[in-house]
Amino acid sequence: MSLLDIKGLGITFGGLRAVHDVSFSVEPGQIVSVIGPNGAGKTTLFNMISGVYQPGAGQVILNGTDVTGMEPNRLAERGMSRTFQNLQIFQNMTVLENAASGFHLKERGPVLADLLGLPSSRKRVRAAHEGAMRLLERVGLDRAAEREAGNLSYGALKRLEIARALALDPTVLLLDEPAAGCNAVETEEIDHLIAEVAASGVAILLVEHDMKMVMRISNHIVVLDHGEKIAEDDPATVSRDPAVIAAYLGTEAEAEAAHADG
Repeated sequence: MSLLDIKGLGITFGGLRAVHDVSFSVEPGQIVSVIGPNGAGKTTLFNMISGVYQPGAGQVILNGTDVTGMEPNRLAERGMSRTFQNLQIFQNMTVLENAASGFHLKERGPVLADLLGLPSSRKRVRAAHEGAMRLLERVGLDRAAEREAGNLSYGALKRLEIARALALDPTVLLLDEPAAGCNAVETEEIDHLIAEVAASGVAILLVEHDMKMVMRISNHIVVLDHGEKIAEDDPATVSRDPAVIAAYLGTEAEAEAAHADG
């Protein structure tokens, strides 16, 4: 049974069709990657699925429930969590505090209890910190728990953001370019982490430009070009698809022509 079903999703901006009639599913423990040339509509698709954009057409089905256009916080309560292409880390907070913030988003208590420091509030804080430490150990950052997040390497910050997303205990995790800006060693660490999370039964939807990583860890690949799905299959089959090859070769040819004109 699928945990996430995307049915005919589409959106138009000012008369421009950004994404049109995209459908696919993600099952428990499966890593599904969405790839395509720049401007293919990948992030727009992610934003519709995660509630940032209201789709103009289609449905998002999460755990069997239609959640189309639902706000991100309500989606989180129902089991969907995501990371962003641009880091959303609190640079001046500790690594532990960043990871714990995910638990606070999930288990908010009465404001008055928090302001007065009542036992119920202290209990929630303690539970959040304990849960955060377990997640930091899972992503290999437990020894950096008390360090200021801004002092971490870029790859470590990416793993920290994944840890915070996992604090929401998602059944579906959306990762928007988790390896962007990382070196080879950092990419391999994230690669292993994503595979480990999937192995625990979480359904993972991934947007990533690192094709070596995509081909290495994906169970299934969806290819977009100009907002439409042009291919969908396992990595080996997709890599041989003429439409996919043409889309990427066309992009490279355009880049070379632009460079030559410059």
